Amino acid sequence: MTLKQRWHDGKAQLSQVNWYLCSGIAFLLLVVLSFVLAGWKLNLLLNDAQALPIEAVAIKGERQYTSDNDIRLALQDLMKRSFFSADVTQVQQALENLPWVYRVSVRRDWPAKLKVYLQEQVPVAHWNQDAWLNEHGEVFAAPAKPGLENLPWLSGPEKRGAEVLTAFKQLDELLRINSFRLEKLSLTPRLAWEAVLGNGIVLELGREDRMSRVQRFINVYPELLKQEKSVARVDLRYDTGLAVGWQDPQQESR
Repeated sequence: MTLKQRWHDGKAQLSQVNWYLCSGIAFLLLVVLSFVLAGWKLNLLLNDAQALPIEAVAIKGERQYTSDNDIRLALQDLMKRSFFSADVTQVQQALENLPWVYRVSVRRDWPAKLKVYLQEQVPVAHWNQDAWLNEHGEVFAAPAKPGLENLPWLSGPEKRGAEVLTAFKQLDELLRINSFRLEKLSLTPRLAWEAVLGNGIVLELGREDRMSRVQRFINVYPELLKQEKSVARVDLRYDTGLAVGWQDPQQESR
């Protein structure tokens, strides 16, 4: 075989290899494009609220202060998404932003439902006039609701809610055993305690030994009742003894 024939044969083989290579690359690109197109169509389907709508939201949990309409308004924009594109974290946050909601968990329920477990705040006291304390001593803001007027009124520095609630429970238990009711309890900026009983008597308790000072008031109160005056205020900020402020007779007669 001459050199010229060998050159022509090599060129033909190289052309055949190039054709196979180009065909293989084209086929691979076609497969990749098919997957991309299928993924794009699937993404459109999963995000199509008309094709895969959220048909229902099932709410579980006791509710006293959060209405169905409150929930509907909170979710109205999120409900426009499809079952798969709806972000359950956003649904949870939207519901937890409602003033009387404490905690929410959300999960998808195939084929078209969201299941929501909602836990409301449990108010146990007014806090600083315009807020509330829940059962954990946490402060939250929410509009007033009927039936909560008789909750105790607590006040104090911003981050002392749990401490004031604990002190209230301790003092109230001691007072109730002795037929008194604690209506208000305040922790002043100087960290001194002041209590107001259901009968209007103000107890100044100071910074320390609040339980023993309340007990001192309980012990001496029968003697105070023997007086012909009504007690307005009792200062218990002494190691021993107390000071009594009597109610003005003119105010008492009104």
